[in-house]
Amino acid sequence: MRAADDFNPSRTAKRLLREAGKGALATLSPGGAPYASLVTIACAADGAPILLLSRLARHTANLGADPRVSLLLEEERARDPLEGARVSLSGTLSRTEDLSARRRFLARHPSAGAYAGFSDFGFWRMEISGAHLVAGFGRIADLKAGDLSTSLSAAERLIEAEEGAVAHMNEDHRDAIALYATKLLGDEAGNWRIVSLDPEGCDLMLGGRARRLEFPQRVAEAGTLREVMVRLAQKARAQE
Repeated sequence: MRAADDFNPSRTAKRLLREAGKGALATLSPGGAPYASLVTIACAADGAPILLLSRLARHTANLGADPRVSLLLEEERARDPLEGARVSLSGTLSRTEDLSARRRFLARHPSAGAYAGFSDFGFWRMEISGAHLVAGFGRIADLKAGDLSTSLSAAERLIEAEEGAVAHMNEDHRDAIALYATKLLGDEAGNWRIVSLDPEGCDLMLGGRARRLEFPQRVAEAGTLREVMVRLAQKARAQE
C-alpha cells in the first residue's frame, strides 16, 4: 500500500524504535518453527535495538543455531491497540561487549541492574536489515535498514560526551526537561529525566514510559548540543 503524502515512514519508525521499551522477539526453533517471546529493549546511539538475554532462555538457545530474528514494537494505546503504530523489524542478533550498550540499557531499565551482572546474562545487539511499518490506514510502508539508523559519522565527540551531558541535564536542569515533555511533546507533568541522546535527538522518561524529543538540527559535538538544548528550553518557556 502506498503511504499517505503527509506521512514520513522513516521518522515514524525511528520514533517507535526509540520510545518502545518492550517488544515481541521471534526466533527460529531447531525444527524451523517460529518462537515468540516478550523482551525488553533499549537503543544504541545509532538506533540498533539492544536486548539483555539469559543463555538459559529458549530464544537464546535458538539464536545459537540461527541468528535471524524479527522484533515487533508497538505504540502503546490505552484503548484499541490496533489504533497505534507498530513496526516489525527483521535482522540478526549477536552478543555485544560494548559498555555503552550496557549503560544505555540499564538507564532505560534500571531494575535490570539486579541481574544484569549474572553470569548467564549478556547484552545482544540487533543489526536491522529491513522493516514493515503499519501506522494506520494508508500509512503502511516497507523500510530499508538505512531508514531506521542514525548516522554517527563525525559525531565521535558527542558520543564521548553523552554520559556526562545526560548526567548534567538530570542534575542541574530538571526544570528544562519537564518543559520539553509538557510544552514541546504535550505530555503530562512529572519527574521527567533524560536517559540517552544521539545526533538526532534525546530520549525522555517518566517512570517506565519514554518519549522522543527530536533536535531541530543534527548535533555532532557538546558545544552544539548545549546551544540546541538552550534553544529548545527557550521555545518551551515561550509556550507557558
